[in-house]
Amino acid sequence: MRPPTESDVPATPSAGSPRFATTRWSLVLHAGRSQPTLAQDALAALCRTYWPPLYAYVRRRGQSAHDAQDLTQAFFARLLERGWIQRADPDKGRFRTFLLTALQRFLSDEWDRARALKRGGAQPPVSLDALEADYLSAAATTLSADRLYDRQWALALLDRTLQRLEAECARAGRADEFAHLKPFLTADREELHYADVARAAGLTEGAARVAVHRLRRQYRRLFREEIAQTVDTPAETEAEVRHLLQSLATS
Repeated sequence: MRPPTESDVPATPSAGSPRFATTRWSLVLHAGRSQPTLAQDALAALCRTYWPPLYAYVRRRGQSAHDAQDLTQAFFARLLERGWIQRADPDKGRFRTFLLTALQRFLSDEWDRARALKRGGAQPPVSLDALEADYLSAAATTLSADRLYDRQWALALLDRTLQRLEAECARAGRADEFAHLKPFLTADREELHYADVARAAGLTEGAARVAVHRLRRQYRRLFREEIAQTVDTPAETEAEVRHLLQSLATS
């Protein structure tokens, strides 16, 4: 998948932006002690997106597919049920860092007991087969567990971005257009030809170029919004954009 480049991503909203004040990770950090139920809901919403990178990390640490699923599932269940939200430190910044640190502590402190747990609780949003296929496609690299985690995190974020973009297009009555033009978001530009796509979509080549430009602009906006959901300040968004794009560029 071809991610947005750093120059593709528009500027971050200012520190006082309403959009930033209501991001999910900001809500977790700032409502965790005063409004734990609200913060817990925000944390659960974030966690649903990030099964694949946690699963990939546990697999790279040497666990079988089924054991990795059990451990990841047990980790999320305990994270969401045992008040670990109160351990979140606003000074630590990113949700990505918080989640990996919490997982590492979980594996270190409770590995044997977690392996014995029956499945249940926080069900994975995708099947074990899908999780394993994602892991195996990435495992062909020589990345360490930490670097694989970051790469899979970025891919999960891109997948979430495409899901939101598809939903936006469907609401606007442009579902067919999205289906035809989506390849321009996920492939290198030189691999596709506007004339072919325009013909398939029933558009002129000029109209196809305009539609692709509009779609890319939406994609960049949603990509940045997804990143913003996992950090606490606009400055952290800029750093996270750079870090995640670099993780995708690393093979």
